[in-house]
Amino acid sequence: MNLTAENISVTLGGKEILRDVSYKFISGKRTALIGANGAGKSTLLKVLCLLNEKFSGVVTLDGKNIREVGRKNLARVMAILPQERDAPQDTTVKQLVSFGRFPHKKFFDGNSAEDDAAIKNALELTRLTEFENRQVISLSGGERQRAWLATTLAQRPKILLLDEPTTYLDIAHQLEVMDIIADVNKKFSTTIIMVLHDINHARLYSDDVLIIKDKKIVAAGEPKKILSAQILSEIFNVEADIFTNAAGDKIIFPIKRRANIEL
Repeated sequence: MNLTAENISVTLGGKEILRDVSYKFISGKRTALIGANGAGKSTLLKVLCLLNEKFSGVVTLDGKNIREVGRKNLARVMAILPQERDAPQDTTVKQLVSFGRFPHKKFFDGNSAEDDAAIKNALELTRLTEFENRQVISLSGGERQRAWLATTLAQRPKILLLDEPTTYLDIAHQLEVMDIIADVNKKFSTTIIMVLHDINHARLYSDDVLIIKDKKIVAAGEPKKILSAQILSEIFNVEADIFTNAAGDKIIFPIKRRANIEL
């Protein structure tokens, strides 16, 4: 499905967050949104799925204004994993994942065979089958993040939006989550749009990168072409080196903050 943002501007609490942002997201590709804290990355993500309706401009899904699609219809094809999320303390992993099927059901309907298959598949994709009867609150940080990811996958979305999916995870669990995202993209051609802070995750796990600064997109394209030490300097105000790792991938390594930068 084709998702396009046209001239998106957002002002919240009298503060301008985004100004005339336009971009056509490529169907079936992984796009990373990167930029400094407060650049507007999460705001743009929420606009794309109508979690934030206070914007000017137009977001279209296959040429149709998403404001006219309807929230339930939108949730059948688009899922978001936000930063802020919570569930009742006694919720099991399987119950949590089953919440992802709500857009496909009528009130009071039980699970259909399709629902059960989607839940089972989401648990398998996130390697949580053996934890399905555990309470979510009892899981480790990495397991809990996978459970929330499984909930979005149970929706079987065509477009998956992820807001900092590796936040608070250790290195191993970060890579685990990123590998799952890559698998979902490869197996189902799911369009992935994700806010990332780790610039090397953006280089290694995305097909396209949008760099947001000063309320607008300042660069876009293939990560290996546009992500450089110079970009890191301009966007994050840090000096960096680039080296090649054992797998042959070029890695950007921040060294220090640039001098004469105000905190």
